[in-house]
Amino acid sequence: MNRLVVGNLVYRPLRSLISTLAVAIEVIMILSIAAIMLGMLNGARTRQTGIGMDMIAKPGTASNLLGVSGAAASVKVADVLRELPHVTVAAPVNVQLTAGSSLENIYGIDFPTYDALRPFTFLAGRAFSSPDGNEVIVDDYFARSGKGFHVGDVIPVLNHPFVICGIVEHGKGGRKFIPITTMGKINGTEGKASLFYLKLDDVKNADLVKQEIRATPGMQQYDVQTTEELLASLTPEKLPGFNIGLRVVIGIAVVIGFLVIFQSMYTAVMERTREIGILKSLGASRGYVVGVVLRETGLLAACGIVLGVAVTYGMRAIFHVKFPTLDFAVTPEWVGSAVVIALVGAMLGALYPALKAARKDPIDALSYE
Repeated sequence: MNRLVVGNLVYRPLRSLISTLAVAIEVIMILSIAAIMLGMLNGARTRQTGIGMDMIAKPGTASNLLGVSGAAASVKVADVLRELPHVTVAAPVNVQLTAGSSLENIYGIDFPTYDALRPFTFLAGRAFSSPDGNEVIVDDYFARSGKGFHVGDVIPVLNHPFVICGIVEHGKGGRKFIPITTMGKINGTEGKASLFYLKLDDVKNADLVKQEIRATPGMQQYDVQTTEELLASLTPEKLPGFNIGLRVVIGIAVVIGFLVIFQSMYTAVMERTREIGILKSLGASRGYVVGVVLRETGLLAACGIVLGVAVTYGMRAIFHVKFPTLDFAVTPEWVGSAVVIALVGAMLGALYPALKAARKDPIDALSYE
């Protein structure tokens, strides 16, 4: 049977190649969209962890999707928070979502307090020379992107020219940092902040700090979270539409793979009507005929899956070099899911053609022209 299966596929190389590519594209679509979406989410979680805060406080209108909401609080709130018991650092931050060559958050920071959360590790350059200048600090991933950037280069930030004054290690929230005063002047939010990062004398005092903040006049509606609570909210289950979008793309990929396999195997069955008649006249059972068709499909699907997974990992390697700021997370769990989805979809696509072949009458099949 195995020689028969391989022979049938080799005899029709173009159709076999198209079917293999269809399964490969299905796998690539599933893994790529999952890698991009989960990469963005996991990247955001990693960068939030690297900031060094113990808690985050933001107005009730703000979102955990940083940059979605405008700056709604006065930067002077940081002075109030800094005076609370157990709070050692309160850093105001104005986060602005921008859609240029890519979707990214620009961080407007008060450098002394933000650096006090966890010091920047400078690989080149220095901090801002003034609290309201047009200077930008970038991380090493951004510095390696494109043709490469160096201290002294001028780059556009929020449609304004900024001079790179420093390059730091990645993992401190954003990839581009400008003075919070400059951010306010650009987007019309002078003296405002989106949120406040807090450093405590002991993280065990987090509940006490929450109570103190909510007992402060004018801050009763503030959303206050520990770092662990913030990270727990940055999951696919907690983000509206995340899993829906993922399922839609996966559904489209499955339909593509299903239809191509169905068309390929159905056409193959129709073209091999006389062959099927000969097999049945020689005593082949219905199960044997179904097995031949399904084995062909399984071999095509296996080749397509291997090709799709290999191409996806190749894409990851290329993106890591060419687009270091793009978080492309290919996980073993999703590789396994893509393999199962592609294989099941292919077998379902071949099931009807296989049953149709098994039901053919040998006399009619032998007389088929």
